[in-house]
Amino acid sequence: MSLESGARRPSPGGDGAAGCRLLLVRHAKAVRKDRRIDDFDRELSRRGRHDAPRTGHWLAESGHRPDFVVCSPSLRTRETWRLAAPALEDPPPVVYDERLYNTPPSALVSVLAERAPGLRAVALVGHNPGIHELAAGLCGSGPPDLLERVRAGFPTSGVVVIEAPGGWERLSPGSGRVTACWSPAD
Repeated sequence: MSLESGARRPSPGGDGAAGCRLLLVRHAKAVRKDRRIDDFDRELSRRGRHDAPRTGHWLAESGHRPDFVVCSPSLRTRETWRLAAPALEDPPPVVYDERLYNTPPSALVSVLAERAPGLRAVALVGHNPGIHELAAGLCGSGPPDLLERVRAGFPTSGVVVIEAPGGWERLSPGSGRVTACWSPAD
C-alpha cells in the first residue's frame, strides 16, 4: 500500500454519518490479456489512454469531485487515475491499496469503511467484475434509467455516482441511490 499526493484531507462537513458520495470508476481500456504479461501488469491500450482523461474531465465538469481516491495498484488502474486526475483543479490525494485488485464487493466495502471516515466524497478506481457487482448491489434507488444502466454493465472508463445517506460504515446492499452514470460513449 502506498500513499501519493499527501495525507487524507477531510471535506467540509464530511461527517461519515451524515451521508457520503461514492464515485466508482472502472479503469480505462487495457491491452488484451496475453500469457506473456501478468494480468496485474497490463497497461492501457491506445483507446484507454484517450478515454481516461475524458473521465477526469467529466468528474470536473459534473461537479463530482472526490475528496480522496482509493485505487487498485494494478498498472491499468494507476495509469487511468494518473491520466484522469490532471483535469481536476487541485487533484485529491490517492492511495493505492492492494486489497482492491481482483476482489469481491464485500472487500471493497471494507476498504471504504476503513479509509473513508470523515470524508464526504471518495472515488474508488477498480476492476470488473467486483466494481460492477458493488455498483449493482449498492444501488437500491434512483432514476429508473440510471438503475438500468448500472445493472446492464460497467464500461471501461465509466463512472457511477452513488449517494449513501447512512455513511461509509453503513454501506449495505440496496442502501445507495444512483445519481449519475457516465461512460465515454455518452
